[in-house]
Amino acid sequence: MSNKKIVINKSMNLRGSVKIAGAKNSALGILAAIVCVGEPCIIENVPDISDVALMCSILSKLGVKIDMISKNSIKVDPRNITLTCANFDEIRHMRASYYLLGALLSRFGEASVAMPGGCDFGLRPMDQHIKGFEALGAKCETIGGITSVKCKHLKGGRVYLDVVSVGATINTMIAAVRAEGTTIIENAAKEPHVVDLANFLNSCGADIHGAGIDVITINGVKSLTGTRYQIIPDQIEAGTYMAASVATQSDILITNVIPKHLEAISAKLREIGGEIEFFEDSVRVSCNNKNLRKCNVKTMPYPGFPTDMQPQIVALLSVCEGTSMVTEGVWESRFRYISELRRMGAKVSVDGRLAVIEGVKNLVGTNVKSVDLRAGAAVIIAGLIADGQTRIENISHIERGYENIVGKLSNLGADIKNIIETPEKVFLGAC
Repeated sequence: MSNKKIVINKSMNLRGSVKIAGAKNSALGILAAIVCVGEPCIIENVPDISDVALMCSILSKLGVKIDMISKNSIKVDPRNITLTCANFDEIRHMRASYYLLGALLSRFGEASVAMPGGCDFGLRPMDQHIKGFEALGAKCETIGGITSVKCKHLKGGRVYLDVVSVGATINTMIAAVRAEGTTIIENAAKEPHVVDLANFLNSCGADIHGAGIDVITINGVKSLTGTRYQIIPDQIEAGTYMAASVATQSDILITNVIPKHLEAISAKLREIGGEIEFFEDSVRVSCNNKNLRKCNVKTMPYPGFPTDMQPQIVALLSVCEGTSMVTEGVWESRFRYISELRRMGAKVSVDGRLAVIEGVKNLVGTNVKSVDLRAGAAVIIAGLIADGQTRIENISHIERGYENIVGKLSNLGADIKNIIETPEKVFLGAC
Protein backbone atom coordinates (compact mmCIF):
# COMPACT_ATOMS: atom_id res chain seq x y z
CA MET A 1 0.00 0.00 0.00
CA SER A 2 1.39 3.43 -0.95
CA ASN A 3 1.20 6.55 1.19
CA LYS A 4 1.27 9.87 -0.61
CA LYS A 5 2.71 12.81 1.30
CA ILE A 6 3.81 16.41 0.77
CA VAL A 7 7.34 17.33 1.86
CA ILE A 8 8.24 21.00 2.40
CA ASN A 9 11.49 22.71 3.31
CA LYS A 10 11.43 26.30 4.54
CA SER A 11 10.65 28.54 1.57
CA MET A 12 10.64 32.31 2.07
CA ASN A 13 10.66 35.16 -0.45
CA LEU A 14 8.63 33.45 -3.17
CA ARG A 15 8.24 35.27 -6.48
CA GLY A 16 6.10 34.95 -9.58
CA SER A 17 2.45 34.52 -10.52
CA VAL A 18 -0.15 31.87 -9.83
CA LYS A 19 -3.44 31.33 -11.65
CA ILE A 20 -6.51 30.53 -9.58
CA ALA A 21 -8.74 27.65 -10.65
CA GLY A 22 -12.53 27.60 -10.83
CA ALA A 23 -14.44 27.68 -7.57
CA LYS A 24 -14.87 24.24 -5.98
CA ASN A 25 -18.16 25.08 -4.31
CA SER A 26 -19.60 26.58 -7.50
CA ALA A 27 -18.59 23.56 -9.54
CA LEU A 28 -20.22 21.07 -7.19
CA GLY A 29 -23.49 23.00 -7.00
CA ILE A 30 -23.66 23.58 -10.75
CA LEU A 31 -22.85 19.97 -11.65
CA ALA A 32 -25.67 18.79 -9.37
CA ALA A 33 -28.07 21.43 -10.73
CA ILE A 34 -27.59 20.17 -14.29
CA VAL A 35 -29.71 17.19 -13.22
CA CYS A 36 -32.76 19.46 -12.94
CA VAL A 37 -31.92 21.29 -16.20
CA GLY A 38 -32.46 18.03 -18.06
CA GLU A 39 -30.42 18.97 -21.15
CA PRO A 40 -26.69 18.84 -21.99
CA CYS A 41 -24.50 21.62 -20.62
CA ILE A 42 -20.84 22.49 -21.13
CA ILE A 43 -19.14 23.80 -18.01
CA GLU A 44 -15.80 25.60 -18.29
CA ASN A 45 -13.18 26.62 -15.73
CA VAL A 46 -13.95 23.47 -13.75
CA PRO A 47 -11.23 22.85 -11.13
CA ASP A 48 -9.21 19.65 -11.59
CA ILE A 49 -9.74 18.37 -8.04
CA SER A 50 -10.86 15.11 -6.50
CA ASP A 51 -14.22 16.48 -5.26
CA VAL A 52 -15.21 17.25 -8.85
CA ALA A 53 -14.11 13.79 -9.97
CA LEU A 54 -16.19 12.30 -7.17
CA MET A 55 -19.28 14.33 -8.14
CA CYS A 56 -18.87 13.21 -11.76
CA SER A 57 -18.67 9.60 -10.59
CA ILE A 58 -21.88 10.03 -8.57
CA LEU A 59 -23.66 11.59 -11.55
CA SER A 60 -22.48 8.79 -13.82
CA LYS A 61 -24.02 6.21 -11.49
CA LEU A 62 -27.34 8.05 -11.78
CA GLY A 63 -27.17 7.72 -15.56
CA VAL A 64 -25.64 11.10 -16.45
CA LYS A 65 -23.14 11.02 -19.33
CA ILE A 66 -19.91 12.85 -18.54
CA ASP A 67 -17.45 13.79 -21.29
CA MET A 68 -14.16 15.54 -20.51
CA ILE A 69 -13.57 18.11 -23.23
CA SER A 70 -10.32 19.22 -21.59
CA LYS A 71 -8.78 19.19 -18.13
CA ASN A 72 -11.03 22.07 -17.09
CA SER A 73 -14.08 21.68 -19.37
CA ILE A 74 -16.83 19.10 -18.99
CA LYS A 75 -19.88 18.23 -21.06
CA VAL A 76 -22.67 16.92 -18.85
CA ASP A 77 -25.68 15.17 -20.44
CA PRO A 78 -28.45 14.37 -17.90
CA ARG A 79 -31.16 13.29 -20.38
CA ASN A 80 -30.97 9.58 -19.59
CA ILE A 81 -30.97 9.53 -15.80
CA THR A 82 -32.17 6.13 -14.62
CA LEU A 83 -32.17 6.56 -10.81
CA THR A 84 -33.74 8.96 -8.33
CA CYS A 85 -32.24 7.08 -5.38
CA ALA A 86 -28.59 7.83 -4.68
CA ASN A 87 -27.46 5.39 -2.04
CA PHE A 88 -23.92 4.39 -2.88
CA ASP A 89 -20.57 4.80 -1.21
CA GLU A 90 -19.36 7.92 -3.02
CA ILE A 91 -22.35 9.91 -1.69
CA ARG A 92 -21.13 9.54 1.87
CA HIS A 93 -17.74 11.08 1.11
CA MET A 94 -18.86 14.53 -0.07
CA ARG A 95 -21.14 17.04 1.61
CA ALA A 96 -22.25 18.68 -1.64
CA SER A 97 -23.94 15.48 -2.79
CA TYR A 98 -27.00 16.64 -0.86
CA TYR A 99 -27.71 19.06 -3.73
CA LEU A 100 -28.97 16.03 -5.62
CA LEU A 101 -32.03 16.07 -3.35
CA GLY A 102 -33.16 19.43 -4.73
CA ALA A 103 -32.13 18.62 -8.30
CA LEU A 104 -33.87 15.22 -8.51
CA LEU A 105 -36.95 16.55 -6.69
CA SER A 106 -37.18 19.48 -9.11
CA ARG A 107 -37.06 17.30 -12.20
CA PHE A 108 -38.65 14.01 -11.16
CA GLY A 109 -40.80 14.91 -8.18
CA GLU A 110 -38.92 12.56 -5.86
CA ALA A 111 -35.45 11.82 -4.55
CA SER A 112 -33.70 9.67 -1.97
CA VAL A 113 -30.12 10.48 -1.07
CA ALA A 114 -27.85 8.97 1.59
CA MET A 115 -26.64 11.45 4.18
CA PRO A 116 -23.32 12.80 2.92
CA GLY A 117 -19.98 13.28 4.65
CA GLY A 118 -17.21 15.75 3.83
CA CYS A 119 -15.05 17.63 6.33
CA ASP A 120 -16.06 17.12 9.96
CA PHE A 121 -16.74 20.53 11.53
CA GLY A 122 -19.39 19.27 13.92
CA LEU A 123 -23.15 18.99 13.56
CA ARG A 124 -24.44 20.17 10.18
CA PRO A 125 -28.14 19.25 10.18
CA MET A 126 -30.44 19.10 7.16
CA ASP A 127 -33.36 20.81 8.91
CA GLN A 128 -33.11 24.04 6.91
CA HIS A 129 -32.93 22.10 3.62
CA ILE A 130 -36.06 20.17 4.63
CA LYS A 131 -37.77 23.41 5.66
CA GLY A 132 -37.16 24.72 2.13
CA PHE A 133 -38.48 21.56 0.45
CA GLU A 134 -41.58 21.52 2.68
CA ALA A 135 -42.30 25.15 1.77
CA LEU A 136 -42.63 23.89 -1.83
CA GLY A 137 -45.07 21.16 -0.79
CA ALA A 138 -42.69 18.22 -0.50
CA LYS A 139 -43.01 15.48 2.09
CA CYS A 140 -39.68 14.62 3.69
CA GLU A 141 -38.45 11.81 5.89
CA THR A 142 -35.12 10.42 7.00
CA ILE A 143 -34.86 6.70 7.72
CA GLY A 144 -31.67 4.71 8.19
CA GLY A 145 -29.41 7.54 7.07
CA ILE A 146 -31.34 8.16 3.83
CA THR A 147 -33.36 11.34 3.31
CA SER A 148 -36.34 11.04 0.95
CA VAL A 149 -38.36 13.91 -0.50
CA LYS A 150 -41.44 13.62 -2.67
CA CYS A 151 -43.88 15.95 -4.40
CA LYS A 152 -45.14 15.44 -7.94
CA HIS A 153 -46.24 19.07 -8.36
CA LEU A 154 -44.02 21.50 -6.52
CA LYS A 155 -45.57 24.91 -5.88
CA GLY A 156 -43.80 28.11 -4.96
CA GLY A 157 -43.70 29.06 -1.31
CA ARG A 158 -42.03 31.34 1.18
CA VAL A 159 -39.25 30.13 3.46
CA TYR A 160 -37.30 31.98 6.14
CA LEU A 161 -34.05 30.21 6.93
CA ASP A 162 -33.46 30.21 10.69
CA VAL A 163 -29.71 30.38 10.11
CA VAL A 164 -27.80 31.65 7.10
CA SER A 165 -27.12 28.35 5.31
CA VAL A 166 -25.34 28.14 1.97
CA GLY A 167 -26.43 24.53 1.48
CA ALA A 168 -30.09 25.17 2.28
CA THR A 169 -30.16 28.29 0.10
CA ILE A 170 -28.74 26.41 -2.88
CA ASN A 171 -30.88 23.30 -2.39
CA THR A 172 -34.09 25.33 -2.07
CA MET A 173 -33.19 27.42 -5.11
CA ILE A 174 -32.54 24.32 -7.23
CA ALA A 175 -35.79 22.68 -6.09
CA ALA A 176 -37.85 25.83 -6.71
CA VAL A 177 -36.55 26.69 -10.17
CA ARG A 178 -39.22 24.58 -11.95
CA ALA A 179 -41.94 24.82 -9.30
CA GLU A 180 -45.27 26.41 -10.19
CA GLY A 181 -45.47 30.02 -9.03
CA THR A 182 -43.04 32.14 -7.02
CA THR A 183 -40.69 31.10 -4.24
CA ILE A 184 -39.10 33.56 -1.84
CA ILE A 185 -36.07 32.61 0.28
CA GLU A 186 -35.50 35.01 3.18
CA ASN A 187 -32.28 35.21 5.20
CA ALA A 188 -30.57 33.61 2.21
CA ALA A 189 -26.82 33.06 2.03
CA LYS A 190 -24.95 35.62 -0.09
CA GLU A 191 -21.75 33.70 -0.88
CA PRO A 192 -20.23 34.09 -4.37
CA HIS A 193 -21.05 30.49 -5.31
CA VAL A 194 -24.74 31.09 -4.49
CA VAL A 195 -24.69 33.93 -7.01
CA ASP A 196 -22.78 31.79 -9.50
CA LEU A 197 -25.35 29.01 -9.31
CA ALA A 198 -28.19 31.50 -9.82
CA ASN A 199 -26.39 32.94 -12.85
CA PHE A 200 -25.92 29.44 -14.26
CA LEU A 201 -29.59 28.55 -13.82
CA ASN A 202 -30.65 31.89 -15.33
CA SER A 203 -28.47 31.12 -18.36
CA CYS A 204 -30.56 27.95 -18.72
CA GLY A 205 -33.80 29.94 -18.73
CA ALA A 206 -34.56 30.20 -15.01
CA ASP A 207 -36.01 33.38 -13.51
CA ILE A 208 -34.06 34.07 -10.30
CA HIS A 209 -33.62 37.51 -8.75
CA GLY A 210 -31.80 38.73 -5.66
CA ALA A 211 -28.92 36.25 -5.45
CA GLY A 212 -26.22 38.03 -3.49
CA ILE A 213 -28.66 39.75 -1.12
CA ASP A 214 -30.64 38.19 1.71
CA VAL A 215 -33.93 37.78 -0.17
CA ILE A 216 -33.96 35.60 -3.29
CA THR A 217 -37.04 35.40 -5.53
CA ILE A 218 -37.49 32.45 -7.89
CA ASN A 219 -40.27 32.57 -10.47
CA GLY A 220 -40.78 28.98 -11.55
CA VAL A 221 -40.43 28.04 -15.22
CA LYS A 222 -41.81 24.96 -16.99
CA SER A 223 -38.55 23.92 -18.58
CA LEU A 224 -34.86 24.73 -18.79
CA THR A 225 -32.40 24.49 -21.66
CA GLY A 226 -28.77 23.49 -21.92
CA THR A 227 -26.07 26.13 -21.85
CA ARG A 228 -22.34 26.81 -21.93
CA TYR A 229 -21.17 28.36 -18.69
CA GLN A 230 -17.86 29.40 -17.09
CA ILE A 231 -17.42 28.99 -13.35
CA ILE A 232 -16.10 31.91 -11.28
CA PRO A 233 -12.59 31.81 -9.77
CA ASP A 234 -12.15 30.21 -6.36
CA GLN A 235 -12.21 32.83 -3.60
CA ILE A 236 -10.66 30.51 -1.00
CA GLU A 237 -7.84 29.26 -3.21
CA ALA A 238 -6.96 32.88 -3.93
CA GLY A 239 -7.12 33.75 -0.24
CA THR A 240 -4.85 30.83 0.60
CA TYR A 241 -2.09 32.07 -1.72
CA MET A 242 -2.58 35.59 -0.39
CA ALA A 243 -2.02 34.39 3.19
CA ALA A 244 0.95 32.31 2.08
CA SER A 245 2.51 35.35 0.38
CA VAL A 246 2.33 37.44 3.56
CA ALA A 247 3.57 34.58 5.75
CA THR A 248 6.62 33.93 3.54
CA GLN A 249 7.54 37.61 2.97
CA SER A 250 6.90 37.11 -0.73
CA ASP A 251 5.77 39.06 -3.78
CA ILE A 252 3.14 37.12 -5.73
CA LEU A 253 0.75 38.12 -8.50
CA ILE A 254 -2.44 36.08 -8.17
CA THR A 255 -4.41 35.98 -11.42
CA ASN A 256 -7.94 34.96 -12.42
CA VAL A 257 -9.64 36.44 -9.36
CA ILE A 258 -12.68 38.60 -8.64
CA PRO A 259 -11.29 41.34 -6.37
CA LYS A 260 -14.62 42.07 -4.65
CA HIS A 261 -14.74 38.49 -3.33
CA LEU A 262 -11.41 39.06 -1.54
CA GLU A 263 -12.17 42.28 0.35
CA ALA A 264 -12.61 40.76 3.84
CA ILE A 265 -9.47 38.64 3.43
CA SER A 266 -7.48 41.62 2.13
CA ALA A 267 -8.52 43.81 5.07
CA LYS A 268 -7.09 41.36 7.61
CA LEU A 269 -3.89 40.71 5.65
CA ARG A 270 -3.26 44.47 5.45
CA GLU A 271 -3.84 44.73 9.20
CA ILE A 272 -1.20 42.04 9.73
CA GLY A 273 1.33 43.87 7.55
CA GLY A 274 0.79 42.74 3.98
CA GLU A 275 0.67 45.04 0.97
CA ILE A 276 -2.16 44.37 -1.46
CA GLU A 277 -2.77 45.93 -4.86
CA PHE A 278 -5.84 45.02 -6.90
CA PHE A 279 -6.10 45.06 -10.68
CA GLU A 280 -9.05 44.19 -12.91
CA ASP A 281 -8.82 40.41 -12.48
CA SER A 282 -5.68 39.92 -10.40
CA VAL A 283 -4.16 40.91 -7.08
CA ARG A 284 -0.53 41.47 -6.11
CA VAL A 285 0.31 40.50 -2.53
CA SER A 286 3.70 41.39 -1.09
CA CYS A 287 5.24 41.77 2.33
CA ASN A 288 8.53 43.40 3.31
CA ASN A 289 7.58 43.71 6.98
CA LYS A 290 9.44 41.10 9.01
CA ASN A 291 7.55 42.12 12.16
CA LEU A 292 4.05 40.95 11.33
CA ARG A 293 1.37 42.32 13.62
CA LYS A 294 -1.28 40.59 15.70
CA CYS A 295 -4.86 40.67 14.47
CA ASN A 296 -8.29 39.64 15.73
CA VAL A 297 -10.57 37.77 13.33
CA LYS A 298 -14.16 36.55 13.49
CA THR A 299 -15.45 34.31 10.73
CA MET A 300 -18.90 35.15 9.42
CA PRO A 301 -21.10 34.42 6.41
CA TYR A 302 -20.20 36.38 3.27
CA PRO A 303 -19.33 39.24 2.97
CA GLY A 304 -17.59 38.64 6.30
CA PHE A 305 -14.28 36.85 6.76
CA PRO A 306 -14.84 33.32 5.39
CA THR A 307 -14.76 30.32 7.70
CA ASP A 308 -12.87 28.45 4.96
CA MET A 309 -9.94 30.86 5.49
CA GLN A 310 -9.84 30.45 9.27
CA PRO A 311 -7.14 27.75 9.47
CA GLN A 312 -4.91 29.58 6.99
CA ILE A 313 -5.08 32.87 8.93
CA VAL A 314 -4.35 31.03 12.19
CA ALA A 315 -1.20 29.53 10.63
CA LEU A 316 -0.11 33.03 9.62
CA LEU A 317 -0.96 34.56 13.02
CA SER A 318 1.12 31.91 14.76
CA VAL A 319 4.27 33.88 13.75
CA CYS A 320 2.85 37.39 14.22
CA GLU A 321 4.01 39.55 17.15
CA GLY A 322 1.63 39.70 20.09
CA THR A 323 -1.55 37.83 20.95
CA SER A 324 -4.26 37.35 18.34
CA MET A 325 -7.78 36.02 18.82
CA VAL A 326 -9.76 34.13 16.20
CA THR A 327 -13.47 33.49 16.78
CA GLU A 328 -15.24 30.87 14.68
CA GLY A 329 -18.69 32.26 13.93
CA VAL A 330 -19.94 29.55 11.56
CA TRP A 331 -18.98 26.01 12.69
CA GLU A 332 -18.63 24.80 16.26
CA SER A 333 -15.80 22.29 15.71
CA ARG A 334 -13.32 23.78 13.30
CA PHE A 335 -10.21 23.85 15.48
CA ARG A 336 -9.28 20.17 15.31
CA TYR A 337 -6.16 21.04 13.28
CA ILE A 338 -4.68 23.15 16.10
CA SER A 339 -2.85 20.13 17.53
CA GLU A 340 -0.91 19.88 14.25
CA LEU A 341 0.24 23.51 14.46
CA ARG A 342 1.22 22.94 18.09
CA ARG A 343 3.45 20.08 16.96
CA MET A 344 5.30 22.68 14.89
CA GLY A 345 5.76 25.00 17.86
CA ALA A 346 2.71 27.23 17.57
CA LYS A 347 1.28 28.53 20.85
CA VAL A 348 -2.47 28.28 20.41
CA SER A 349 -5.14 27.64 23.05
CA VAL A 350 -8.76 26.88 22.22
CA ASP A 351 -11.87 27.52 24.29
CA GLY A 352 -15.00 26.52 22.41
CA ARG A 353 -15.17 28.73 19.33
CA LEU A 354 -12.29 30.97 20.38
CA ALA A 355 -8.62 30.40 19.55
CA VAL A 356 -5.96 32.53 21.27
CA ILE A 357 -2.67 32.65 19.36
CA GLU A 358 0.52 33.87 21.00
CA GLY A 359 2.95 34.64 18.21
CA VAL A 360 6.30 32.86 18.17
CA LYS A 361 9.45 33.77 16.25
CA ASN A 362 9.77 30.46 14.45
CA LEU A 363 7.87 27.29 13.72
CA VAL A 364 9.75 24.02 13.39
CA GLY A 365 9.11 21.42 10.69
CA THR A 366 7.93 17.97 11.74
CA ASN A 367 5.51 15.21 10.73
CA VAL A 368 1.93 16.48 10.61
CA LYS A 369 -1.32 15.49 8.96
CA SER A 370 -4.12 17.20 7.12
CA VAL A 371 -7.27 16.66 9.18
CA ASP A 372 -9.53 18.38 6.64
CA LEU A 373 -9.31 20.40 3.43
CA ARG A 374 -8.53 23.88 4.77
CA ALA A 375 -6.51 22.50 7.68
CA GLY A 376 -4.31 20.96 4.99
CA ALA A 377 -3.76 24.40 3.49
CA ALA A 378 -2.87 25.70 6.96
CA VAL A 379 -0.13 23.14 7.56
CA ILE A 380 1.24 23.82 4.07
CA ILE A 381 1.57 27.52 4.97
CA ALA A 382 3.12 26.55 8.29
CA GLY A 383 5.53 24.23 6.49
CA LEU A 384 6.66 27.01 4.16
CA ILE A 385 7.72 29.22 7.09
CA ALA A 386 8.95 26.51 9.49
CA ASP A 387 12.63 25.81 10.07
CA GLY A 388 13.67 22.43 8.71
CA GLN A 389 11.43 19.95 6.92
CA THR A 390 7.68 19.38 7.21
CA ARG A 391 6.04 16.14 6.05
CA ILE A 392 2.28 16.18 5.62
CA GLU A 393 0.15 13.03 5.65
CA ASN A 394 -3.51 12.54 4.65
CA ILE A 395 -3.09 14.86 1.67
CA SER A 396 -6.19 13.43 -0.01
CA HIS A 397 -8.04 16.10 1.97
CA ILE A 398 -5.97 18.81 0.27
CA GLU A 399 -6.52 17.31 -3.19
CA ARG A 400 -10.27 17.63 -2.65
CA GLY A 401 -10.14 21.38 -3.14
CA TYR A 402 -6.77 22.60 -4.42
CA GLU A 403 -5.76 22.11 -8.04
CA ASN A 404 -2.04 21.20 -8.24
CA ILE A 405 -1.07 23.17 -5.12
CA VAL A 406 2.36 21.51 -5.03
CA GLY A 407 3.11 22.44 -8.64
CA LYS A 408 1.86 26.00 -8.21
CA LEU A 409 3.94 26.64 -5.11
CA SER A 410 6.98 25.00 -6.71
CA ASN A 411 6.65 27.35 -9.69
CA LEU A 412 6.82 30.26 -7.23
CA GLY A 413 10.11 28.94 -5.90
CA ALA A 414 8.95 26.88 -2.93
CA ASP A 415 10.91 23.76 -1.97
CA ILE A 416 7.93 21.44 -2.00
CA LYS A 417 7.22 18.08 -3.59
CA ASN A 418 4.94 15.07 -3.49
CA ILE A 419 6.40 11.75 -2.43
CA ILE A 420 4.90 8.28 -2.38
CA GLU A 421 6.14 6.06 0.40
CA THR A 422 5.89 2.29 0.29
CA PRO A 423 7.26 -0.22 2.81
CA GLU A 424 10.21 -0.79 0.47
CA LYS A 425 10.96 2.55 -1.20
CA VAL A 426 10.28 6.23 -1.33
CA PHE A 427 9.49 7.64 -4.79
CA LEU A 428 9.72 11.32 -5.56
CA GLY A 429 6.51 12.46 -7.21
CA ALA A 430 6.18 14.95 -10.01
CA CYS A 431 5.28 18.47 -9.11
